[in-house]
Amino acid sequence: MTLFFLSSGLFLGWSLGTNAAANVFGSAVGSKMISFKKAIAVFSVFVILGAVFQGGGASSTLDKLGAVDAIAGAFTVALAAALSVFIMTKNKVPVSTSQAVVGAIIGWNIFSGNPTDYNSLTKIASTWVISPILGAVFAILLYLLVKFIINRSKIHLIRLDSYLRVGLLIAGAFGSFSLGANNIANVMGVFVTAAAPEKSIDLGLFALSGTQQLFLIGGIAVAIGAVTYSKKVMQTVGNNILELSSESALVVVLAHSLVLFVFSSQALQSFLISIGLPPIPLVPVSSSQAIVGAILGVGLLKQAREIKFNVIGGIAAGWIITPIIAGLISFFSLFFMSNVFNLEVAKSGSADKNIDPHTNTSVTHSADSTTSANDAYNYLDSIQE
Repeated sequence: MTLFFLSSGLFLGWSLGTNAAANVFGSAVGSKMISFKKAIAVFSVFVILGAVFQGGGASSTLDKLGAVDAIAGAFTVALAAALSVFIMTKNKVPVSTSQAVVGAIIGWNIFSGNPTDYNSLTKIASTWVISPILGAVFAILLYLLVKFIINRSKIHLIRLDSYLRVGLLIAGAFGSFSLGANNIANVMGVFVTAAAPEKSIDLGLFALSGTQQLFLIGGIAVAIGAVTYSKKVMQTVGNNILELSSESALVVVLAHSLVLFVFSSQALQSFLISIGLPPIPLVPVSSSQAIVGAILGVGLLKQAREIKFNVIGGIAAGWIITPIIAGLISFFSLFFMSNVFNLEVAKSGSADKNIDPHTNTSVTHSADSTTSANDAYNYLDSIQE
């Protein structure tokens, strides 16, 4: 039964793979520097590695936003997000899986009576603005650096072409790893509380925790999605916004990859804390927004008049519509699952969780406690006073 409920997470992983592989390799394939088959092979290996070995950081933020504590509820939330992404992908619109999952979780919060942690929501939503801007900044700086190196080195065109192809593969591998590390939280994050295995698997050189086992399954689903259905979306991201040269494609992939890495690296966060700097929040960010920002950064630097703003407008509309659609699908699907199939979509007493206004942490009041709901609200009022 657990495997059945995980199927919606696998569907969401498949949907992510169909969409996000284009963000990593779309510009390289679109510029005909790398074949589709080679790009997908590299993507599949490294997205799984990133998911398993560095996927834990961003998932904790989603858990704070809304810890889906019943497996039927997690199934429904993941299904709502997956359907939203699939609808957009079917229409060849690169969308944000992060936004779909956030919208679906908020739908669960509303249905179950759980308060939404607005501190976590603010962190996540802020990246929807920051990630495309950061992608553009990284792209501009990297483009200037790449052009400087090429002009100074005076490499022969044939050798330069060879170097760029290798560079695109390396950048794509880095991007795939970063995507798996950052976005696996969207695929399996809602299942961690309700369905993570208790026992670790010892593989000799290393052991896989219960959460890593979930991330491994999700990473495989992402890879399958890339193999089976990502080629069409690659055409939209690859050259429909702006025709990219080989060096521009390399810059776009690197800039996008850096954005994902920054928001998923626990090592980078620990380093910043150790030197007294404020930590970067570990949140699942939109790879679509990062790649579009990077492409726009290159276009603005080159003062390209051929930027297709109508395509950008369609993509931006998808970013706005996706969380709304996911939230609505999630709410009504939860109602259906609860009332038609009589499945537990939220644990008893989950509606009694409240957020401490001073610490932004959960204060849980068990359904079996003699404290009434009114007493709980009086308790919160006394804290505020």
